[in-house]
Amino acid sequence: MLFQEVKALLHKELLLEWRQRYAFNGMLLYVTSTVIVCYMSFGVRSGMLTPPVWNALFWIIMLFTAVNAVAKSFLQEAEGRQLYYYMLASPQGIILAKIVYNALLMLLLTGVGLLFYSVVLGNPVQDIGLFIVAMLLAALSFSATFTMISGIAQKAGNNSTLMAVLGFPVIVPTLLMVIRIAKNAMDGLDRSLSLDELLTLLAINAIIVTVSLLLFPYLWRS
Repeated sequence: MLFQEVKALLHKELLLEWRQRYAFNGMLLYVTSTVIVCYMSFGVRSGMLTPPVWNALFWIIMLFTAVNAVAKSFLQEAEGRQLYYYMLASPQGIILAKIVYNALLMLLLTGVGLLFYSVVLGNPVQDIGLFIVAMLLAALSFSATFTMISGIAQKAGNNSTLMAVLGFPVIVPTLLMVIRIAKNAMDGLDRSLSLDELLTLLAINAIIVTVSLLLFPYLWRS
């Protein structure tokens, strides 16, 4: 039953995104323009962009992309539509569908961002497989965290500032783990050295998703 609800709601989210492609195109424009600004500001041709700076800039861009992309999860939903969902689906199905959709969206944006970022600023990553794993876990963590906080902000009167304030302390541990894994991938270190960070990141993601499933029903009924 829950799987069918998630499947139907996910299909609805994808259909709406396809009909309103301006939102996705706006995110792509944000990513590409930010990369170009970094290219013009740091003077890549002069060799000023070191691998640690490359890594930090990439994840900063992806973090703000996630905030802008996932913020609309609940903030764009009208009260009438939410009442309609309330009568048709369980709160667990709604939050899971939102998390899965936003994770897919972040994976796509992160993949496109990495491709364009590599073309413009080069790609010093030696272990691309480990770097992609970090991207997958980061996309899930960003989507789960900001989806839940978007629901809280919506109940507080669509306050996007509240979302940024609540999201920052929650996402910092995830960002630190992701940056460490990505740094190891850039240096080409043995993957076993990143095992602790990978397990920690998996645990953080599991906790965030579990807390969302437990708390969102109370938030949804309000």
